[in-house]
Amino acid sequence: MKIAIVKLSALGDIVHAMVALQFIKARFPDSQIDWLVEQGFAEVLRHNPDITNLLTVNLKSLKTNKAAIFQQISQVHRYANNHYDLVIDAQGLIKSAVTARLLGKKVAGFDAQSVREKAAAWFYHEAFTCAYDTNTIDRNAFILSESLGFQISHEQILNKQPFLFFQNEDRIIYDYLSKDKANIVLVISSTWESRNYPAEKFVNIANALQQNCLVIWGNEAEKQKAEKMAEQSQFIQVVPKLDLNSLKALINHADLLIGNDTGPTHIAWGLNRPSITIFGPTPISRVYQTDINKVIKSASVVNPYKLNKQDYSIQDIDEQGIIAMAGVLLSQA
Repeated sequence: MKIAIVKLSALGDIVHAMVALQFIKARFPDSQIDWLVEQGFAEVLRHNPDITNLLTVNLKSLKTNKAAIFQQISQVHRYANNHYDLVIDAQGLIKSAVTARLLGKKVAGFDAQSVREKAAAWFYHEAFTCAYDTNTIDRNAFILSESLGFQISHEQILNKQPFLFFQNEDRIIYDYLSKDKANIVLVISSTWESRNYPAEKFVNIANALQQNCLVIWGNEAEKQKAEKMAEQSQFIQVVPKLDLNSLKALINHADLLIGNDTGPTHIAWGLNRPSITIFGPTPISRVYQTDINKVIKSASVVNPYKLNKQDYSIQDIDEQGIIAMAGVLLSQA
């Protein structure tokens, strides 16, 4: 059986969907599983042994170059020559639904009541119901298994095998890892400012834990913020900019990750590494809480159907709670 999964973005959403791969492969060991993704996120999927072919598109380029749509359609048509038995749109957006329909003759996805862009369901041959406010990981597992006629249980996900892999990572990461102290990766930025825990509180956490805290960053503004943090703490190092392959490697070697609700933070869960995810304007139903993967949430009430980007309540979370939680997780390592 040839299966194509369409999950274009974003980083955390892709990680949450990838957990289903090991269970699909266990159920259908002879299946071919291809994954269509935005090229900017392809590296997070690369090297996974359960993916046969990694297919990429650059739909984001259409924002600045509308004429590129013909090139992208042509690309998807070439992928369609693989003659998939089933294409599963795990994204639930109009652009992903159209892409899935171009990719194969039989397409499955969420029904109109289960997604924000209800018109996406028009493009599916078979649609499934799953409440939009269901845990994000469970939603992904549901659509990717239900479309194939089986179920992935909560217990299976809790007992998952790590599913993110890396090869030939940048060796510079090992210059920053300590052999004498616990290595803690700090994820200090995200796509919304209101999702960011205050930099000064991250500094307080580093000074309290007195371990080797490694700050990652993705753009110049984040780098400058990281460097200011390092100036305030002898326990903070700013890691050079890393590609996703090397980022996976760094997190895999960490004793703990502390970060905002954003893609790199969720990589820790995918690698079965201890983590603390800090939530403000987004729902904690985005993650699984386990013995080693903890969350801390601000006092605000979140409407998962309409997130409030002006909710800055994350700034009010007392860092002492995070410090205490980190101490427990490090003691268990």
